[in-house]
Amino acid sequence: MKRTKIIATIGPKTANSKMLCKMYNAGMSIARLNGSHNTLDWHAKTIKLIKKTLPNCPILLDIPGKKIRTARLTKEPVFKKNDIIIVTTKKGFTGEKKISLTNSQLHLYLKKGNTVFADDGTLKFKVTKVMKNDIYLKAENSGQLKSSKGINIPYVEIGGKLITTRDKKMIEFAKNEKIDFIGVSFVESAKHVNLIKSLINNEIPKIVAKIENQKGIDNLEDIIENTDIIMIDRGDLSTETNIESLAINQKRIIKIANKFSKPVIVATEMLDNMINSPHPTKAEVLDISNSIVDGATATMLSGETAVGKYPIEAINVMSRISSVMLDNEDNKKKNTAGFISETMGMANSIKTLCLSIPITKIVAITISGYAARIVSSKMLPQPIIAVSNNENLARGFNIFSGTKGIYLKTKFYKDSLKHIPICLKHLWKKKEITHKDMILLIALGYPGSGRRMNTIQTHYVKDLIKNFSWK
Repeated sequence: MKRTKIIATIGPKTANSKMLCKMYNAGMSIARLNGSHNTLDWHAKTIKLIKKTLPNCPILLDIPGKKIRTARLTKEPVFKKNDIIIVTTKKGFTGEKKISLTNSQLHLYLKKGNTVFADDGTLKFKVTKVMKNDIYLKAENSGQLKSSKGINIPYVEIGGKLITTRDKKMIEFAKNEKIDFIGVSFVESAKHVNLIKSLINNEIPKIVAKIENQKGIDNLEDIIENTDIIMIDRGDLSTETNIESLAINQKRIIKIANKFSKPVIVATEMLDNMINSPHPTKAEVLDISNSIVDGATATMLSGETAVGKYPIEAINVMSRISSVMLDNEDNKKKNTAGFISETMGMANSIKTLCLSIPITKIVAITISGYAARIVSSKMLPQPIIAVSNNENLARGFNIFSGTKGIYLKTKFYKDSLKHIPICLKHLWKKKEITHKDMILLIALGYPGSGRRMNTIQTHYVKDLIKNFSWK
């Protein structure tokens, strides 16, 4: 029930029951799979493994979108500064003479002098010439171009459809596998989000819109308003815009996401040093700390847990930093009851109650998760237990800050509140609440039009046990 969630990418090294359990116990909240790597068969087996090993752990599947990548290579060329390497939009070249790219039209949009970045901006090239499908690149630094690495061409408009054929296939795969969240790369507009929604045409998977380029920044408010969750992919964002503005963009995205009460994930190189070292750098510690203080709902590990040498240590480090920073923020909030936004008077009232009386836990009785999402955006010190009678939606509540989703197979009544004590007894029997707790309950009573929180109750659990004769 961590308040700042930790999303950990599962790779070949961690796709086994023993490692998954260790990662979950260390603090992993959501398991992520990168659809740009491995086959759909591998992903299907890994999804089955995660669900069997960690049935309450939500799964996020990233799909490639319009992102351009290198193909899977049999030879990953090493080069020096000023060397020429050839990339091509023709398929079938695996690194011996040329490197195939996943975009078959890129050669039509590039010309001599264009800058090309690879591998989250760590490799930089200049286009020296374009001949038919072949693009000649002069290296501006030494390095190695590996399989399935991202390619960025800032300030060059690349054509193509918003949703590729491969994306459609992977969205269908995600639906069939009952994935909780689907990450969409290079989201450019609310229209883009709504096209994905129409393909999903269901309550799950929820959409994680990844902000990675200037179009995403330009249409930020509309995207955030229409999506379920936001991810700041700092690798592509820094190369598609400019690295000097990265901190400004990150803070702005988090601020607007919080305004709309949408979960926001900060991703890319948060503990990059721990891929090969058991310790973070001081800059990485500060990076995670600042992301949490700014209001990030989740922080994400990629290569650190997918291929790194110290996946458990990386999760532990991130977890400890999160705990220290949130404790410090809680101490600052205790003497302030100021209102953060105008989103909901009920949410502000709940915040005031939680900071004024000795509430130990918040219980949200909610089908869709709306109440839990709104209250979690207030970043309160109390854990939130969100109960739903929709099993798939309940699992997805775990993305919300400080929230644990609980499924209970029961009817939620429209003409009474008698389902509330049923839910509370279930939580008591599962030891989610105990006789020592004072709970704040939020629910929707006698629903009408729209989604609202119109019921707030506070209870000592010991009184509920006595009044309802729970046994």
